Amino acid sequence: MSFSHDTAASGGALPWRIRPIEEPEFPTFVAVFEEAFASAGDPSRHAERARPIAEFDRTLAAFDGDRVVGTTGIRSFTMTLPGGQRPVAGVTAVSVLPTHRRRGILSALMRRQLSDIRERGREAVAALFASEAPIYGRYGYGPAARSVDLTLRRGEGALRADAPRDPALRVRLAAPKEVRKELALVHQGSAAQRVGEFVRDDNWWKVLLEDPEDERGGFSEAKCALVEDDAGPLGYALYRIRPAWDAHGLADSALHVGQLHATAPAAYALLWEHLLSRDLVTTVTAGNRPVDDPLLHLLTERDRARSILTDNLWVRLVDLPRALEQRAYSAPVDLVIEVTDRVCPWNAGRWQLSADTRNARCEPAEREPDVRLDVATLGAAYLGGTRLGSYAAAGLVTEEREGAVAELDTALSHPTQPHCGVIF
Repeated sequence: MSFSHDTAASGGALPWRIRPIEEPEFPTFVAVFEEAFASAGDPSRHAERARPIAEFDRTLAAFDGDRVVGTTGIRSFTMTLPGGQRPVAGVTAVSVLPTHRRRGILSALMRRQLSDIRERGREAVAALFASEAPIYGRYGYGPAARSVDLTLRRGEGALRADAPRDPALRVRLAAPKEVRKELALVHQGSAAQRVGEFVRDDNWWKVLLEDPEDERGGFSEAKCALVEDDAGPLGYALYRIRPAWDAHGLADSALHVGQLHATAPAAYALLWEHLLSRDLVTTVTAGNRPVDDPLLHLLTERDRARSILTDNLWVRLVDLPRALEQRAYSAPVDLVIEVTDRVCPWNAGRWQLSADTRNARCEPAEREPDVRLDVATLGAAYLGGTRLGSYAAAGLVTEEREGAVAELDTALSHPTQPHCGVIF
């Protein structure tokens, strides 16, 4: 379903209109989003912080009369997918005011957004972070990546004796904004190695390095540990410290790692060794880490890293044949998949996927399918971190030819788990 830029949803049957906002409307847009999410703070200040990365022609609002009652937007990313970096529509700021829930506004916004993405033609894939998991499966998004939050206590972060080390490396402490160029250089190299990471331009770095005091949760300002050698930077960690002393006068400080990236194993190990051995710190936490974080292999006792699993990226195939053709495959595959798609009917039907490790083609097919599945399930497997076999075991994928699911799983697989380090 597609709506023109200033038309009433459902052919005028509903009292609101959906259109891209104008720049002066952005503070109101943010205020509605933050009201829906029960956020604290000053919406006008938050709008000013987010303005550098706002794309107003892709920022949709639903209006009841002249009042904004629903929101959604897109960040135009270049994201690492299996096989290389590709355009991806990063969906953000999805909300409906509490006074207007259960009226179809969210459905109208999501359908309009997907139609707009298709018509623009830049991206074949959309991705988002889901605040509530049950919502987005209805619109064809599947959970494609997971994150882990880690906690280590004093004495539990020792690295193995055979962890990679390089005597040419050194750690330098700096204020994050003073080393922004070095951070960007490291992240550029690291992002190319991790499916799910997106390229951060200058505007994104400006937003990410803002550090308002009232959003620190009792922790210090952001700090940076930079690992480098004579040739330049090879890794960085952004972290905060919350100093504390217990009732007996003993140190009980906490250190929280917000970001950590490196382009060489020895730099990665040195960063963690530095953070996990800080004096006076009794607890180190790291949020939003990949589930296959190399740290887990470097620790002497990996079970000491207490972990909590959470969802990371959800993926939606907007242009299914183009999405399947633009990614790389780990093994040859040739089969027909029958896809259901209730929101984007142009994706529904039978498709023949023929791929080797270099090229892929996906074309309409007439013969009987080898595999039947929903577009959200295919989206969950798209980044290579989710096995379709587990969906088949749950009865959510139908295998019509024996061995077809295993063939497709093998072709879609990727050696590392997908992950995005910034919630957009």
